[in-house]
Amino acid sequence: MIKPIVKDVLFLNQKSETATKDDIIVGRDLTDTLQANIDHCVGMAANMIGVKKKIIIVNMGIANVVMYNPNIIHKDSPYETEEGCLSLSGVRKTKRYQNIEVEYVDSQWKKHRQKYSGWTAQIIQHEIDHLHGIII
Repeated sequence: MIKPIVKDVLFLNQKSETATKDDIIVGRDLTDTLQANIDHCVGMAANMIGVKKKIIIVNMGIANVVMYNPNIIHKDSPYETEEGCLSLSGVRKTKRYQNIEVEYVDSQWKKHRQKYSGWTAQIIQHEIDHLHGIII
């Protein structure tokens, strides 16, 4: 189901809770909502649709990947960039890392450990920040 985008900074500044198997439907809602905004959005966190759970979705070009309870376990090569967000107007400067390694579970509750770099790594970092109540 397509959900409205939350723009309430007080809500977005709150930390998300650990996702459980009962939250699989939130991943589907994120998928529908990202698809509805795909012309101007490359990723979303569950709090952006009003759910304070550790769930993100990232457009990786040919596929949208939903990550439950993602955690960055390694990062290197910091750089400064500017980002926008559906929940905010304009762009803001932020620090990101060129290379990251992430642990997460998928919708089958299978664990993954994956390395990402460049643009995909930047999107993941932005969305994981949302889960910690950090907005650019």
